[in-house]
Amino acid sequence: MKAISLRTSLRARLLVWLLGGVVLVGVAGGLVVYRNALAEADAFFDYHLKETALFLRDQPVEYQFPTPIPPNDVAYDFVVQIWTIDGRRIYIGPEQAVLPNSTAIGYSTVNTVGGQWRVYGTVSPTKVVQVAQPMSARRQQAAQLALRTLAPFALLMPLLGLLVWFAVGRALQPLQRLAKAVKARRVNALEPLSDERLPEEVGPLVSALNDLLGRLTAALDRERAFMADAAHELRTPLTALHLQLGTLARAGTEAERGEAMGKLSEGVQRAIRLVEQMLALARQEPRAEPARTRFALDELAREVVAELVPLADARQIDLGISEAQSVLVRGEREAVATLIRNLVDNSVRYTPAGGRVDVSVERSAATPSQAVIKVMDNGPGIAPEERARVFDRFYRRPGTRSPGSGLGLAIVRAIAAAHGAAVELGESAAGRGLAVTVSFPATGAAGEQ
Repeated sequence: MKAISLRTSLRARLLVWLLGGVVLVGVAGGLVVYRNALAEADAFFDYHLKETALFLRDQPVEYQFPTPIPPNDVAYDFVVQIWTIDGRRIYIGPEQAVLPNSTAIGYSTVNTVGGQWRVYGTVSPTKVVQVAQPMSARRQQAAQLALRTLAPFALLMPLLGLLVWFAVGRALQPLQRLAKAVKARRVNALEPLSDERLPEEVGPLVSALNDLLGRLTAALDRERAFMADAAHELRTPLTALHLQLGTLARAGTEAERGEAMGKLSEGVQRAIRLVEQMLALARQEPRAEPARTRFALDELAREVVAELVPLADARQIDLGISEAQSVLVRGEREAVATLIRNLVDNSVRYTPAGGRVDVSVERSAATPSQAVIKVMDNGPGIAPEERARVFDRFYRRPGTRSPGSGLGLAIVRAIAAAHGAAVELGESAAGRGLAVTVSFPATGAAGEQ
C-alpha cells in the first residue's frame, strides 16, 4: 500500500488541518468552559460563604452544646472559626483544618500550608465569624462541570472525524475523475476536457489544461503544415538536381559538361538555401523561452551589412548604412541577425543591377521608446494588395524570376512576433521600391546599464 505523504497528498493536508482545527477548537472551548465554570463556582460558593457566615453571626450560640455545623459530613468542605470580640477563638470545625488565627472582614483569599482558601469574615457585637473553603474544592467542581459539558462533544469527536474524512473524499472526487479522464486519453487525443460537474475551484485548472491542449494542437498543426510544405517545396529542387545530373551524364563535350556543372552547382546552392531557410523558420516555431540579452541594434546591423556586401557587389548593388543611431534592444541576438539578414538579402536579390539598398537604425520620432530598423531599396517593390500574402510560407509573387524559397519574410514575421516587434511594408522614400520597417521596444541608449 502506498504511503500517504503530507508533503504531496492534498487529502492528508486537508485532514490534518481540519481535524487539527477541530481538536484545537475543542481544547480552546474546553478551556473557556472551564474558566466560565470556575467563575460560576466562585460566585456560587462565595454567596454560600457569606450566607453561612451571616447565619452564624445572627444565631445565639451556646458553646457547651453540640454545634449546628455537621463536622462528620465528608461532602461538607466549609471550615468555620469563631472568636470572641476580644480575639479568643472559641470554635473551629472541623478541627483538623489549618487556617490563620485571624480574619479580614469581607471576602479574602489566604495562603496556608494546605493550599489557598477562600474566606469570608463578619463581626457582631459579641463575636467574629469566619467561614472558609479550600480553592481546590472549587477547581474540582469547575472541572467536573466542564467535563460534564464537554463529554457529549468528546463522544462525538470520532463521528466528526469520520464526517470530515467523508467530506474531504467527496470534495476531492472531481479531481480524481479529472485525473482518470486525462490518464485514459490516447496520445493523439487533444480535444478539450469537459468542465461539466466540476466545482469552481477546479475550473481554472481545466481551463489551463484546455488552453495547453489548444496550443499543443496549434503547434502540431503548424508542424504538420510545415512538413507538408517542406516536402512539396523540396520535391522541385531535388527533381531539378536529378535532371541536371542526367544532363551532365549525357554531356559529350567539355563545353556541355561545364555548362551542366554550372547549372548543377546553381541547383545545389538553391537547395542548400532552401534547407537553411526552412531550418531558420523551424527554429522560430513556439518553443522554450530562449536566453535573451541586451545588445546594440546599430552594431548588429553593421555586422550583417558587412557580411552581405560581397553579395551586393557581385550583383552591382550599392549596399550601405544610411543612418545608425545608438540604441539597445532586448532579445535573442542571433535571431534578430537572421531577421536583418533576410531583409537585406531579399532587397539585394530583387533589386536590379545598379540599384541601391539602404539600411537605417534609429529611434522612432513618434515613440522614442521604440527602436526602428528600416531596409529600403529602389527595386520593383510589392503591390499593396500583395503585401499581406508575402508573409505566407513558400509564397512567391507571380512572374518572379529571382531564385528564392518564399520563406524570407515568413521568417522575418516569426522573429518579429517573438520579440514583440511590428513589421510594416511600404514604398521607399523615392516613391519606387520597397521599404520594410521593423519597430522594436527599446531598452535605452547604448551607454546605459
